[in-house]
Amino acid sequence: MLKKDLTTSYPRSVYAKLDGVVQLPRAVDKGIATAAGTNGEYHYNCPMDRGVFGFLGIDADALLATIKKAQSEAEIEAYLKPFVAAKSADEIATFNEQFLAGKPHPGTEGETYFLELRNQAAPDRTDVTTWADLLDLDEKRPVPQRVAA
Repeated sequence: MLKKDLTTSYPRSVYAKLDGVVQLPRAVDKGIATAAGTNGEYHYNCPMDRGVFGFLGIDADALLATIKKAQSEAEIEAYLKPFVAAKSADEIATFNEQFLAGKPHPGTEGETYFLELRNQAAPDRTDVTTWADLLDLDEKRPVPQRVAA
Protein backbone atom coordinates (compact mmCIF):
# COMPACT_ATOMS: atom_id res chain seq x y z
CA MET A 1 0.00 0.00 0.00
CA LEU A 2 1.19 3.48 -0.84
CA LYS A 3 1.73 5.90 2.03
CA LYS A 4 0.97 9.59 2.27
CA ASP A 5 0.44 11.10 5.71
CA LEU A 6 -1.64 14.26 5.50
CA THR A 7 -1.67 14.56 9.28
CA THR A 8 1.99 15.68 9.09
CA SER A 9 2.25 17.14 5.59
CA TYR A 10 0.12 18.75 2.90
CA PRO A 11 -1.19 17.31 -0.34
CA ARG A 12 0.20 18.78 -3.52
CA SER A 13 -1.02 22.21 -4.56
CA VAL A 14 -4.18 22.71 -6.61
CA TYR A 15 -1.81 24.19 -9.21
CA ALA A 16 0.19 20.95 -9.53
CA LYS A 17 -0.61 19.07 -12.73
CA LEU A 18 -0.82 15.43 -13.70
CA ASP A 19 -0.73 14.95 -17.46
CA GLY A 20 -1.46 18.67 -17.73
CA VAL A 21 -4.55 18.70 -15.47
CA VAL A 22 -4.61 20.80 -12.29
CA GLN A 23 -6.02 19.41 -9.01
CA LEU A 24 -5.53 15.81 -10.13
CA PRO A 25 -2.27 15.24 -8.16
CA ARG A 26 -3.90 16.74 -5.05
CA ALA A 27 -6.88 14.41 -5.39
CA VAL A 28 -4.51 11.45 -5.79
CA ASP A 29 -2.60 12.49 -2.66
CA LYS A 30 -5.84 12.66 -0.69
CA GLY A 31 -6.92 9.29 -2.08
CA ILE A 32 -3.63 7.68 -1.05
CA ALA A 33 -3.93 9.16 2.45
CA THR A 34 -7.60 8.15 2.70
CA ALA A 35 -6.73 4.57 1.74
CA ALA A 36 -4.04 4.54 4.44
CA GLY A 37 -6.26 6.23 7.06
CA THR A 38 -3.88 9.20 7.28
CA ASN A 39 -5.98 11.88 5.56
CA GLY A 40 -6.39 14.01 8.70
CA GLU A 41 -8.54 17.04 7.91
CA TYR A 42 -8.45 16.36 4.16
CA HIS A 43 -11.44 14.90 2.34
CA TYR A 44 -11.10 12.75 -0.75
CA ASN A 45 -13.86 13.44 -3.30
CA CYS A 46 -14.50 16.93 -1.91
CA PRO A 47 -16.20 19.45 -4.23
CA MET A 48 -12.86 20.40 -5.85
CA ASP A 49 -12.00 16.73 -6.47
CA ARG A 50 -15.48 16.21 -7.91
CA GLY A 51 -14.83 19.12 -10.28
CA VAL A 52 -11.80 17.47 -11.85
CA PHE A 53 -13.38 13.99 -11.70
CA GLY A 54 -16.48 15.32 -13.45
CA PHE A 55 -14.42 16.98 -16.17
CA LEU A 56 -12.47 13.80 -16.84
CA GLY A 57 -15.34 11.35 -16.32
CA ILE A 58 -13.62 9.59 -13.42
CA ASP A 59 -15.62 7.61 -10.87
CA ALA A 60 -14.20 8.53 -7.45
CA ASP A 61 -14.88 5.10 -5.95
CA ALA A 62 -13.21 3.31 -8.86
CA LEU A 63 -10.16 5.57 -8.57
CA LEU A 64 -9.98 4.95 -4.83
CA ALA A 65 -10.17 1.18 -5.43
CA THR A 66 -7.29 1.53 -7.90
CA ILE A 67 -5.32 3.57 -5.38
CA LYS A 68 -5.86 0.92 -2.70
CA LYS A 69 -4.44 -1.81 -4.99
CA ALA A 70 -1.61 0.26 -6.49
CA GLN A 71 1.99 -0.52 -5.59
CA SER A 72 3.24 2.76 -7.09
CA GLU A 73 1.98 6.14 -8.19
CA ALA A 74 2.88 5.10 -11.74
CA GLU A 75 0.04 2.55 -11.57
CA ILE A 76 -2.39 5.28 -10.55
CA GLU A 77 -1.13 7.55 -13.32
CA ALA A 78 -1.56 4.70 -15.83
CA TYR A 79 -5.18 4.31 -14.69
CA LEU A 80 -5.80 8.05 -15.13
CA LYS A 81 -4.04 8.46 -18.48
CA PRO A 82 -6.95 7.31 -20.73
CA PHE A 83 -9.32 9.76 -19.02
CA VAL A 84 -6.94 12.65 -19.67
CA ALA A 85 -6.16 11.44 -23.20
CA ALA A 86 -9.87 11.66 -24.04
CA LYS A 87 -9.65 15.46 -23.67
CA SER A 88 -8.04 17.83 -26.14
CA ALA A 89 -5.26 20.20 -25.14
CA ASP A 90 -7.73 23.09 -25.58
CA GLU A 91 -10.32 21.43 -23.34
CA ILE A 92 -7.69 20.88 -20.65
CA ALA A 93 -6.39 24.46 -20.92
CA THR A 94 -9.93 25.85 -20.62
CA PHE A 95 -10.71 23.59 -17.66
CA ASN A 96 -7.48 24.56 -15.88
CA GLU A 97 -8.08 28.27 -16.40
CA GLN A 98 -11.69 28.12 -15.17
CA PHE A 99 -10.89 25.77 -12.29
CA LEU A 100 -8.03 27.92 -10.98
CA ALA A 101 -10.26 31.02 -11.18
CA GLY A 102 -12.93 29.39 -8.97
CA LYS A 103 -14.22 31.65 -6.20
CA PRO A 104 -16.88 31.31 -3.53
CA HIS A 105 -20.32 32.58 -4.48
CA PRO A 106 -21.22 35.83 -2.67
CA GLY A 107 -23.60 35.47 0.24
CA THR A 108 -23.13 31.70 0.62
CA GLU A 109 -21.80 29.49 3.41
CA GLY A 110 -18.86 28.86 1.09
CA GLU A 111 -18.00 32.54 1.09
CA THR A 112 -18.27 32.70 4.89
CA TYR A 113 -15.93 29.70 5.20
CA PHE A 114 -13.54 31.17 2.62
CA LEU A 115 -13.31 34.50 4.45
CA GLU A 116 -12.85 32.82 7.84
CA LEU A 117 -10.03 30.66 6.52
CA ARG A 118 -8.36 33.57 4.74
CA ASN A 119 -8.59 35.72 7.86
CA GLN A 120 -7.00 32.95 9.92
CA ALA A 121 -4.22 32.32 7.41
CA ALA A 122 -3.40 35.91 6.43
CA PRO A 123 -5.93 38.67 7.20
CA ASP A 124 -3.86 41.17 5.19
CA ARG A 125 -4.16 39.12 1.97
CA THR A 126 -7.48 40.47 0.70
CA ASP A 127 -6.04 39.98 -2.81
CA VAL A 128 -6.54 36.22 -2.32
CA THR A 129 -9.96 35.57 -3.85
CA THR A 130 -9.73 32.09 -5.42
CA TRP A 131 -9.94 28.69 -3.76
CA ALA A 132 -6.64 27.62 -5.31
CA ASP A 133 -4.77 30.61 -3.87
CA LEU A 134 -6.50 30.24 -0.51
CA LEU A 135 -5.49 26.59 -0.17
CA ASP A 136 -1.87 27.41 -1.06
CA LEU A 137 -1.91 30.26 1.45
CA ASP A 138 -3.38 28.04 4.16
CA GLU A 139 -0.79 25.34 3.42
CA LYS A 140 2.08 27.83 3.73
CA ARG A 141 2.96 27.92 0.03
CA PRO A 142 3.98 31.24 -1.51
CA VAL A 143 1.06 33.00 -3.16
CA PRO A 144 1.92 35.89 -5.47
CA GLN A 145 0.30 39.24 -4.77
CA ARG A 146 -2.65 39.71 -7.12
CA VAL A 147 -4.02 42.96 -8.42
CA ALA A 148 -7.70 43.45 -7.74
CA ALA A 149 -9.78 43.32 -10.92
